[in-house]
Amino acid sequence: MDSSFKKIAIENSDTIVQMWLKEISSLKDVNYTSTISNDLYQNASREFADVIFTSIRGQGSTDALEAFSEKIINLGWPLSYITDGLQVFRRVTTKFILSKHDQLDTEAFSEVLESVDHWVEPIIRQLVNDYTGNWENIVSLQRVALQELSAPLIPVMEGITIMPLIGTIDTERAKLIMENLLQGVIRYNSEVVLIDITGVPVVDTMVAHHLIQAAEAVRLIGAKCILVGIRPEIAQTIVNLGIDLSNFPTKSSLKKGFTAALEITNREIIDREPKEENIESLIKSIRGE
Repeated sequence: MDSSFKKIAIENSDTIVQMWLKEISSLKDVNYTSTISNDLYQNASREFADVIFTSIRGQGSTDALEAFSEKIINLGWPLSYITDGLQVFRRVTTKFILSKHDQLDTEAFSEVLESVDHWVEPIIRQLVNDYTGNWENIVSLQRVALQELSAPLIPVMEGITIMPLIGTIDTERAKLIMENLLQGVIRYNSEVVLIDITGVPVVDTMVAHHLIQAAEAVRLIGAKCILVGIRPEIAQTIVNLGIDLSNFPTKSSLKKGFTAALEITNREIIDREPKEENIESLIKSIRGE
């Protein structure tokens, strides 16, 4: 009996798809797809219908379903588009097959519903699993990329590295800062690390505590931290909170911090442009004066 129901559905696929498209279009306002253009929505839905019938026919269903779920994720569409669409397909297909049935009794209804469920349930299961799996993978990759960008350690010259911090620092990010600092100091053989907090909007007790811990950890492995980018409002906050940064060298700007780092590493900036008095002395020596 199941094969006869499947034959009816496949032979009348165009009619079922038209009924299905009409119903799912009415769901745009409730499944978070209302902002999608009608043309894109219709094209994707027709592709969805092709995937469903490909699966029912048993023709390469796994690859088709996986590719479609990945496409929906790349478009940024919600999972509800898939689940709602399959529920509507179940309802429309059941209704159509029943309309072609000679006897409309409880037994016939049960047989049709069971058959349609038998086709649809595996599709729901795979699409949902593929969607969530791909989504989790994308989120994981984005999290790793964000972490790598959120606390970079940049070597600027031998022995001197800079860590520019931007945005709010929470406990999780503070752990990442600590790890990157320690690994970077060893990797780049740093003597001085400049932690630039110019882009950190708020420095409270917790943030200051994490920064002090990071500086202390760096000190224990033989390097030195200088905190730079101390804006006036940040300095006032630190004083009002009674935060002790006496063991943590600070500078108001990255330029001043870099100059201090050069001094620590026994370097200095030399102006290569000759000064006016040096030019006068050179002219006198040429003249023999």
